[in-house]
Amino acid sequence: QLQVAESGGGLVQPGGPLRLSCPASGFTVDHYPIAWFRQAPGKEREGVSCISTSGMIYYADSVKGRFTISRDNAKNTVYLQMNSLKPEDTAIYYCATDGVCGSTYYKWDYWGQGTQVTVSS
Repeated sequence: QLQVAESGGGLVQPGGPLRLSCPASGFTVDHYPIAWFRQAPGKEREGVSCISTSGMIYYADSVKGRFTISRDNAKNTVYLQMNSLKPEDTAIYYCATDGVCGSTYYKWDYWGQGTQVTVSS
């Protein structure tokens, strides 16, 4: 069974960094696409970043230049390095697998439980 989980969320000041981790089990991270989504209160879940099996990387326009997705095959983990965080980045962040990069959230089959990221002074 494919499983992913998120960790690394927390409270950070505007302009600060945070790194989220998504360790996988039941599969190897280079055999399935893995995406990061986020959901703010009252808003629909939106895609943030995605890495395909071939290593192609995608970012939402709102995070380009600030967020970096990476994959560590030895640790079977995908990371989301978030820099220059803004209050509008505040959301629950989820990683997901078994989907297609660029597709909407309801087309992804396996999800973690989410981790809260709060950007506030």
